[in-house]
Amino acid sequence: MQEHVKVTGIVLKAEPAGEYDRRVVILTKERGKITAFARGARKPNSRFVAGTTPFVFGVFSLYEGKNSYTINEIEVQNYFEELRTDYNGAYYGMYFLEIADYYTRENNDEKDMLKLLYQSMRALMHDKYDNRLVRAVFEIKSIVINGEFKGVTENSKYKEAALYAVDFIVKSSIEKLYTFKLTDDALMQLCEIATTSRKYAMHTSFKSLEILESFIS
Repeated sequence: MQEHVKVTGIVLKAEPAGEYDRRVVILTKERGKITAFARGARKPNSRFVAGTTPFVFGVFSLYEGKNSYTINEIEVQNYFEELRTDYNGAYYGMYFLEIADYYTRENNDEKDMLKLLYQSMRALMHDKYDNRLVRAVFEIKSIVINGEFKGVTENSKYKEAALYAVDFIVKSSIEKLYTFKLTDDALMQLCEIATTSRKYAMHTSFKSLEILESFIS
């Protein structure tokens, strides 16, 4: 008999499965990163069409099988619609989803990563935050959460404001991360620190980042 479970999470990615189904990867508060199947989700009239796409945050009712889950119900709490209609924001968001997928595992405690992802998505939707700042904060904090942040080795080449921002990101709670601004010079240095840290900690390439950098460069 299949066990029925409820999880809260964000859809990281979705892909076709079979003729009409959809396979989704969800980062959850309760069980880390899981794979679930939505039967018939690719049919136009399916109740799962909207709830099984990237960025969707909500409560997922699942039947647990031996190797995967089957979605029974979805209670969507946030579609992050603004990201879907903002070309720039969408690629930043997809990049964040890719990093979350890279770092997280099933049955791990991924609550902090889920919280960081959710807060960062919200920050991308607000005009008062520069997307470059959101990206730098997300990159550094995700590395910190996973215990791989090595700090800044060449302190003398960076402005005090950039170094203070790094220290703030490392030490602050996720809820307070997006509460500061920087001058453009300091922000550029923070972005440089974040990029250097990412290349050191994440030994992979991200498709969404390649696309993102192609139109912001």
